[in-house]
Amino acid sequence: MARNKEARTPRRKVCKLCLDKVKYIDYKDERRLSRFVTDRGKIVPRRVSGACARHQTQIATAIKRARLLAILPFSSEHYR
Repeated sequence: MARNKEARTPRRKVCKLCLDKVKYIDYKDERRLSRFVTDRGKIVPRRVSGACARHQTQIATAIKRARLLAILPFSSEHYR
């Protein structure tokens, strides 16, 4: 049986931040930023998060700023 080519290609992710028309990602918004951090404290890559390039760079910068101000932890060991 031959499968359709359409059945194999995964559906393209759409940037949720673009849909919400977010212009700027604030480093103080802990709840939004925590969605883009793994349980180990790593920043989630674009292919997993589904964010566009512009928002992914803003996310990374905001997470790094939040880490420096102790809003977000650097790693999972800092939760203890």
